[in-house]
Amino acid sequence: MTHYANFAPGIGPCESKAAVYAPWDRSEIGTVDVISREQADQVLANAFAIYQDKSRWLPPAQRIEVLEKTAQLMAERRDELAVEAAREGGKPLPDSQVEVARAIDGMHSCVEVLRTEAGREIPMNLNPASSHHMALTRKYPIGVVLAFSAFNHPLNLIVHQVGPAIASGCPAIVKPALNTPFSCMRFVEMLQEAGLPEDYVQAINADDHAISEQMVGDPRVAFFSFIGSAQVGWMLRSKLAPGARCALEHGGIAPVIMAADADVEDALPLLAKGGFYHAGQVCVSVQRVYAERSLAQSIAEGLAAQGAAMKVGDPTLPDTDVGPLIRPGEVDRVEAWVDEAVAGGAKLISGGQRLSDTSYQPTVLLNPPDDAKVSEHEIFGPVICVYSFDDMDAAIAQANAGPFSFQAAVFSQNLDTALHCYHQLEAATVMINNHTAFRVDWMPFAGLKQSGHGIGGIPYTFEDMQVDKLMVVRSPSL
Repeated sequence: MTHYANFAPGIGPCESKAAVYAPWDRSEIGTVDVISREQADQVLANAFAIYQDKSRWLPPAQRIEVLEKTAQLMAERRDELAVEAAREGGKPLPDSQVEVARAIDGMHSCVEVLRTEAGREIPMNLNPASSHHMALTRKYPIGVVLAFSAFNHPLNLIVHQVGPAIASGCPAIVKPALNTPFSCMRFVEMLQEAGLPEDYVQAINADDHAISEQMVGDPRVAFFSFIGSAQVGWMLRSKLAPGARCALEHGGIAPVIMAADADVEDALPLLAKGGFYHAGQVCVSVQRVYAERSLAQSIAEGLAAQGAAMKVGDPTLPDTDVGPLIRPGEVDRVEAWVDEAVAGGAKLISGGQRLSDTSYQPTVLLNPPDDAKVSEHEIFGPVICVYSFDDMDAAIAQANAGPFSFQAAVFSQNLDTALHCYHQLEAATVMINNHTAFRVDWMPFAGLKQSGHGIGGIPYTFEDMQVDKLMVVRSPSL
């Protein structure tokens, strides 16, 4: 079995450990050390000492070298990383292989922003007051970055939080989800192998919410990066010390509008993948499909056929399409929500049954009631709800009614219809003729309303983790 101590120098041995279980069969696959309150304070002291001592700051050339070498190590160990991510997180191996490829590309993106992003000149000599002046900005690291991550992309999310911190020159502390710590620990191990000083990125594990709140509220934290539930994210944001900035990435309901002229044959495999990918445990999974009434039944049946053809099984096997949910309690919750919707009048088109304590059938519901939990909340499971509509604007209003707003989609062959939906949907991103879970790692990725705060995506996180420091020069030669 795997065991990892924390990557945090000078904190001493940990008194307790946490077991890590494979979500597929609940077998124990390893353990990690968990820190105490006193050790958490030392971790913050380590990071803040680097930021205060500018002689310890890494020059850009050294940051580039570390990032490039780490990307090379990741490429050499891509198979090992993919199996590890699948084993601890439950995402099927083919999708975990894609995640690793994205993570490697993300490290290259961190190098690209270092090479291309810089300060700017501020115009002077425009009036008597600014005569004989020159002004320019330079980018400086914002300070200590504290990052809390989620389980569903155990490597790539860490890259999105830690990679830009290294690129921007910020010392970072990263706490992965306790369900999936190994991918993070291996990544930090490779950073150090690539030449990063051991205290520049500290990876820790904690099982006490009080420790998390203690760290978030510490005035030594300059930037807090959080990926997880809205309830926890907004609560932690309220604990930030004055002056600290943050970025929060929560979930959504990912509505899809299917117009009467949609190419259904083209859309069905995209929607099924977007809804059942990683057993629906993605913050922008296809969850609600609003279909013109003449199409709704056939779309629901088509999605059911797509889901029925997917193999639910061990995520470390190459032929598995849908893996387990992260914990047995999540299977209980999904089962209860589906049962409630069916009891309330939803038509069960397919699925609707647990396969084991850890997995649930890909499920399609037609016209769940508006007050069912599957209609009001993010289900975060392998369930797609199809709702029929007669008036598109009424369907858009229904999609906009909730407190979450992240990514949405519209399928139509009519440009005016697509643009109308783009304009009316309350979403940060609207896909046209693609599923809601589409993402590349250099695009902006942001939730609105209760779905988040700030903008994700490597170039945008890199920008957030820096400050513009202005220099104004007065000289008679100017």
